[in-house]
Amino acid sequence: MRQTWRWFGPRDLVTVDDMLQAGVEGVVTALHHVPTGAVWSAREIEKRKAELSAMKDGAPSGLNWEVVESLPVSEDIKKQNGEWREHIANYKVSMRNLADAGLEVICYNFMPVLDWTRTDLNWRVSTGATCMRFDYADFAAFDIFILARPGAEEDYPKTVAEEAKARHSAMEDAGREALARNVVFGLPGAAESFSLDDVRRHLSEYKAISAERLRANFIDFLTEVVPVAEELGIRMCCHPDDPPFNLLGLPRIMSTESDYKAIMDAVDSPANGITLCTGSLGARPDNDLPGMIERLGDRVHFLHLRNVKRESSDISGSFYEAEHLGGDTDMVAVVAAALAEEKKRKANGRADWLIPMRPDHGQDILDDLNRKAQPGYPSIGRLKGLAELRGIMAALSH
Repeated sequence: MRQTWRWFGPRDLVTVDDMLQAGVEGVVTALHHVPTGAVWSAREIEKRKAELSAMKDGAPSGLNWEVVESLPVSEDIKKQNGEWREHIANYKVSMRNLADAGLEVICYNFMPVLDWTRTDLNWRVSTGATCMRFDYADFAAFDIFILARPGAEEDYPKTVAEEAKARHSAMEDAGREALARNVVFGLPGAAESFSLDDVRRHLSEYKAISAERLRANFIDFLTEVVPVAEELGIRMCCHPDDPPFNLLGLPRIMSTESDYKAIMDAVDSPANGITLCTGSLGARPDNDLPGMIERLGDRVHFLHLRNVKRESSDISGSFYEAEHLGGDTDMVAVVAAALAEEKKRKANGRADWLIPMRPDHGQDILDDLNRKAQPGYPSIGRLKGLAELRGIMAALSH
């Protein structure tokens, strides 16, 4: 597997020099400053490539931008309202500009309103390290009492709703503000940052959109962009829902293997593929991750390797970001399945036989605890994860 690293550009506290010292082979990044729906210009793309091509002292880094994460899909496209047709046209222009710059893999998602969601960004584990956590009762407290979504209480089991009420009552104003900020105002890589009123407006507009309607809108989007991807030699890969279960009464359509298969079958093209995130999909106990790679592996264009520890056996439940080898996902089995898929591709003569992967997220450990980097993206915690994954790859390939 091609060992890559997510980088948020010059503002990232993890530098180009840090990536090189971690042994990274390629870089995953995006133009986070460009508004969703706007064109990614050739000039801005080349600027980002130049920013990661040099070390602090000006020496060439040898690193290249290899995966786009993410070229965001606007809410207008997902809902098919407002400027959605213009946004699709702009998306195609961005794809062409990326292809002209040598980019071949584009990761994106189709999550409505909220991108990936957590309730705690610095949850302490027994070692003293901190990590991100999704607490189902805290999220219910946000949904029912802070956002005050009509009918929200009915979407939760009675015991969860009661716990949410107790927790909200015990929170100070600062705690309520922190919870709202964590859930709504945007995490690293999120396409947009919303206010509470923004979320309420979007939720109102999504009331008429069922899971079937959202899936149909997704297929319409793919019908437009996949032929362009085929023409350009680009591999599109959709990231799963995170968490992979219903939130805020919104439809979730990329949470399971059957969700992915439905989309792959609807727009049946090698250019229409998967970002298989073991952390997102692993938050559901019914997802068989090694099996997904075995059955859908020819369409897996990008791997996010991370682990979570589930706190219940329910489909919807609390979990936290575990060490890469310490959660509920059998990471050795996942890596073995990915290596087997690569071997199969190579035997079939596929030019894209080597699958890019990145050590996704990581716990804040050692000096990470004082650096205050982007939540989930510490330097040492991810380096530890990469080292562990690299060890598995070396052992299984020996």
